[in-house]
Amino acid sequence: MSKTIIALGGGGFSMELSPLLDDFILAAAGKPDPRVLLVPTAGGDAADYITRFYRTVGRRARGTHVELFRRIEPDLRAFVLQHDIVYVGGGNTANMLAVWRVHGFDAVLREAYEAGIVCAGISAGAVCWFEGAVTDSLHPELRPLHDGLGLLRGTMVPHYDGDAQRRPTLHRLIADGTFSSAWAADDGAALVFRDGAFVEAVANHASKSGWRIERGADGTALETRVPPRVLT
Repeated sequence: MSKTIIALGGGGFSMELSPLLDDFILAAAGKPDPRVLLVPTAGGDAADYITRFYRTVGRRARGTHVELFRRIEPDLRAFVLQHDIVYVGGGNTANMLAVWRVHGFDAVLREAYEAGIVCAGISAGAVCWFEGAVTDSLHPELRPLHDGLGLLRGTMVPHYDGDAQRRPTLHRLIADGTFSSAWAADDGAALVFRDGAFVEAVANHASKSGWRIERGADGTALETRVPPRVLT
């Protein structure tokens, strides 16, 4: 059974009206009526975020959500493993990871991934699957984060075209050796990984892209655009 991660740089139900990226995530389960679980921890389990999910994604699939700030599920493992897709929302990455670890939810997500449940997310929900990230969740300025779940090797940067500081900050961190390489995705684009390997970039418009950034022999950051498959 293949293990799939879909990392959205931005977009989906929480950022736009276009359903293309959300529909792509739902289709990845390979079922006509998938069970999709929203994990809104990064946003503090905000009620309006959860409502937006049910009004959009939840109308096209069997949607549920799990709250950890107001936890009611006695057995998180059993609850999560009932689903076909885990969809992690955006917000504060560092706080989310800390809350997950207090509840043992990080181990549950690892088991879900190994079991073949599609793991997806936007922003914080995209970077969490990787070892590292560039985030504003630790400080008002962008900083490196090194304690992601590590289901995927390397670093991930979302909002690559939506935040003017993301690109220069990542290039500096690559150049100074903080990170050796990274993936990035524009708002409206997503990176797809299967069994730990990059498969493709997808996007809701041809102007949106995935990116691969590596450290060159001269110590500078070398950026390569990954043309997306445009969803229709």
